[in-house]
Amino acid sequence: MRSAEKPLPRFSSDASEPGLATRAWRFANIAWLAAYVYVGYKSIQLWTRYISRRNRDALFRRQDLRAARAMYATAVRLEGLLIKASQFIATRADILPDEWVSTLSGLHDRVPPRSFKIIRRQIETELKRPLESVFAEFDQNPIASASLAQVHAARLPDGRRCAVKVQYPGIEGIVRADLRNMMFVLKLLAWLERDFDFQVVAREVMKYIPMELDFEHEGENARTIKRNFAACDDVVVPEIYRDFTTRRVLTMELVDGVKITDLAALERAGIDKRAVAQKLIDRFCDMILRDGFFHADPHPGNILVQAGPKLVFLDFGLAKDFPSNVREGIVRLTFAILTSDREAIIRAFGELGFRTRDGSPETLLALADLFLGQTLRQNKAYADQELVEQFSDEFPKTLRANPIVEVPGDVLLINRVMGLLSGLGKTLDSQVNLFATLMPYAQRLMLTPGAATAS
Repeated sequence: MRSAEKPLPRFSSDASEPGLATRAWRFANIAWLAAYVYVGYKSIQLWTRYISRRNRDALFRRQDLRAARAMYATAVRLEGLLIKASQFIATRADILPDEWVSTLSGLHDRVPPRSFKIIRRQIETELKRPLESVFAEFDQNPIASASLAQVHAARLPDGRRCAVKVQYPGIEGIVRADLRNMMFVLKLLAWLERDFDFQVVAREVMKYIPMELDFEHEGENARTIKRNFAACDDVVVPEIYRDFTTRRVLTMELVDGVKITDLAALERAGIDKRAVAQKLIDRFCDMILRDGFFHADPHPGNILVQAGPKLVFLDFGLAKDFPSNVREGIVRLTFAILTSDREAIIRAFGELGFRTRDGSPETLLALADLFLGQTLRQNKAYADQELVEQFSDEFPKTLRANPIVEVPGDVLLINRVMGLLSGLGKTLDSQVNLFATLMPYAQRLMLTPGAATAS
């Protein structure tokens, strides 16, 4: 079911970074955005302790809107990595204010596109043939435009409809430069706010971003997931056309469907949004807990829905194949949280590679409880703002006393997926019973010889 683990793609050796003036301009934009957002929230935090809760909430809502609009404008101006960050924020309807989600949601698949002249040149450079000799038809207007590439509808000479994903020229060098800029800004923010150091997460982003820039790698990922779901009639993965695919151009079957967050369109099609939410969780449990190979970027632009309901998965640039011992570790941690087994939670965290500064487990227990533990006890299908506020109040105190100093990258990627799915669950009004859904997977895998031996 699973493919052999392969080394992660790296940035291309021929990807040149922008010139010094461009890098300085991009850094100034990112630094200004960070300062604008940070100072806005910090000033409200300092001054609103003297006013009523109602007035304080109103001030924070206005700041949410100002900050989100600033991020939207900066992301559109810079493109690249900041658009990806904005897309992730826009998926977190479960925990973030509507001002952030609604403002940034337009960046999922409506990023300002590049001109057809640029796209044509990129295709012809990559495929080493004139566009007209490759495609019988090619729509000059993109059907989707995102942070790193845009997609055009086309038709192959044999009549097959296809979607052609074309990477923006020079985007790889821009992303590499932006990652360094963001690391510097995050280091400065960690110095200002010692309770919130996101550098460990940023370092993992630096590891995985090259995966999304290698379209041949993405094609292999799509074929792996298609094989894994070959016996499942409610998952659709587009066919990849290898003869028309390179590192920077990906040609695949064109598949229709309704965007998963378009609730009005789902209703018109007679598709039950709650059935979609359940199926989404079921299939991601299959990927993570059964196959050990999962789609790691399930934002709304990457999932369509067909009648049935059937799920159409797109964009496999960020997908991960982890070793069986990591999969079994995730299973043991899930099972331990489901059964509220304190000693098993501590043991599972340790086996996965989590480390705290002084070695005591209290921070890890708090992490387990404030996320999946409390969600399960409250019988919720997703985290909500009340839970996040409680986490924000309690967890920093525990973290200060005994910070986490080592976090395994595979778990961070799974945590990203859980966050995205939680946001989709809120949008779909999910009624998924997480305990009932997760327990059979955990029980089955805990009884397999490998898991039993490792535990």
